[in-house]
Amino acid sequence: MRHQLVILFFFLGLGLSAQDVIPVTNASFEGENSTAATMPQGWIPCRAGTTPDILPGSWGVYTIPSHGQSYVGLITRDDGSFEAIGQRLTTPLAQGECYSFTLDLAHSKTYSGYNLPIRLRIWAGTKTCAKDQLLWESDLIYNQKWQTHEVRFTAKNTYRYIIIEAYFAPGVFVKYRGNVLVDHISDILRCDRA
Repeated sequence: MRHQLVILFFFLGLGLSAQDVIPVTNASFEGENSTAATMPQGWIPCRAGTTPDILPGSWGVYTIPSHGQSYVGLITRDDGSFEAIGQRLTTPLAQGECYSFTLDLAHSKTYSGYNLPIRLRIWAGTKTCAKDQLLWESDLIYNQKWQTHEVRFTAKNTYRYIIIEAYFAPGVFVKYRGNVLVDHISDILRCDRA
């Protein structure tokens, strides 16, 4: 009981409530083994042909995780298809509220032929895999070492779902084989709109 009171006072002292912190399930894409074409626990496929890889150890990718034991690799293909995964949040994003979170991104030059740089897009939706609001998109990810990116947005509606999506370079008409590595998504925190 005393331990619970200490935790309660700690959060009260920070001015955070349970609604101010939204955890992301399996935010470091941990799995029992590094395996190809395996959906990370807590995530669902949001596009036909989505077969993400839990890495390192498959497809010639041996980048050390930025957090935990593994991360996810998402690809684009030369037939125009691309991978996207999503999940239902434990607490919805509230309309009109500002939120922020971080995630680590990298690129592999040795992803079994899917070696070109691509970008990552993050969406929010009212239903499973719905892309109702584009929350953020990265520049092309060239870096082979992990870099942390901040995502900051204001929800235009109440959203229960998020999607992370591999996507091609802007303005490219010829589709190509590329990859992005994703790890260590932080909790989603309510923020000031300033």
